[in-house]
Amino acid sequence: MTDGRQLDYELVETTLDNGLRVCVQPDAHAPAVAVNIWYEVGSFDEEPHRTGFAHLFEHLMFQGSANVASGEHMSLVEANGGSVNATTSTDRTNYFETVPRGALELALWLEADRMSSLAITDANFAAQREVVKEEKRQRYDNQPYGDLLELLVAQHFHAEHPYGHLPIGSMAHLDDATLDDVQQFFDDWYRPSNARLVLCGPVEPDEAFALAQKYLGAVPARDRPHHIAVDPPHLPARQTITYGAVPHPLVYLSWPTPPAAHDDHLALDVALSILADGNTSRLHKSVVRSRRLAAEVHAASLPHLRSTSITTLMARPSEGVSTHITADALVEELARFADDGPTPEELARAVAQYERDWLLQLSTVEGRADLINDAWLTYCTPTYVNRHAAELAALDIDAIRDAVRTHLLAEPSQLHYLPTEVQS
Repeated sequence: MTDGRQLDYELVETTLDNGLRVCVQPDAHAPAVAVNIWYEVGSFDEEPHRTGFAHLFEHLMFQGSANVASGEHMSLVEANGGSVNATTSTDRTNYFETVPRGALELALWLEADRMSSLAITDANFAAQREVVKEEKRQRYDNQPYGDLLELLVAQHFHAEHPYGHLPIGSMAHLDDATLDDVQQFFDDWYRPSNARLVLCGPVEPDEAFALAQKYLGAVPARDRPHHIAVDPPHLPARQTITYGAVPHPLVYLSWPTPPAAHDDHLALDVALSILADGNTSRLHKSVVRSRRLAAEVHAASLPHLRSTSITTLMARPSEGVSTHITADALVEELARFADDGPTPEELARAVAQYERDWLLQLSTVEGRADLINDAWLTYCTPTYVNRHAAELAALDIDAIRDAVRTHLLAEPSQLHYLPTEVQS
């Protein structure tokens, strides 16, 4: 792969008359078929005072439709030897099944039934609203650092910005919502023209397209909805100090970086790996092992499709070291990295790690279908999945250094998360 060779997955596309886009990746040797459908709607598309709807539908979509009882979608797939799940992000909601070849028509029929006739009832809405509340309590409200991501996002986006809230949304907004509000959200976004279907596995394109037309082609056509246009937020760097019932202090440095499809994103991802991925990373060797100013360091990117993304460096200070001293050390080491760039050995290690993870995802039909749909949404073509590894292999030291210089040398926002006892 490091010779720059492109992948050669066969990818065949069509668009049904009702606007549903379909891509087939035939794999005659796969043991199952992945049915992966992405609706181009996420928390970005919610109104500022009606948040949490996109994630709510991740749950509501399994509560029955005209010909399927509540909970039966999952039970039918699992009874036929398949698996099923869904996730929500800022820019999309995806639903996916992996089924034996003989259950492909069942999976397509199930997707068509809920796309055309989802059972949005008072009882379903009330029940799933409580499920979402419990999820928020478990994952955010009652977890150490549970509000950390919300605080981080708030440093880069105003609350009214489409990216200014998390996909989990506001429970008060869901409490205030009416059934008509929920139905309207479904009508606005859950339509064939706003969906992409990827089929990956032992099925030929012509048959797959015929089956997609047979089941999903019958869903009535509606115009493709529009997403609002937003300007970059241009918020100044800020420092936030917060206290909570947490076991350790943490410090996050974060920068606004380009949208997900920008050419520099891959170079930034590799730079973060060189800086903070594992015990041989630059920051681990310098800030953790040599200077002993941190017990651990990590890096992450929060990509956005339609506005600036967020790139972060995180550290847990060593015992007796303040978060401010650790933050200064991260900035110093980042400046050194921007001056010198990675060594050839560092670049080779990071590329090999990235390549391994990428190939592992591609090795299963469910992982491959998801990466194809991600490429389709982000780069407007599923064929990008064949180019990605070649672009990775083409990265050189100058590209990594230039990306860091361009995007990570500005003053970062700082989030200092301290144990409550420090406050007292």
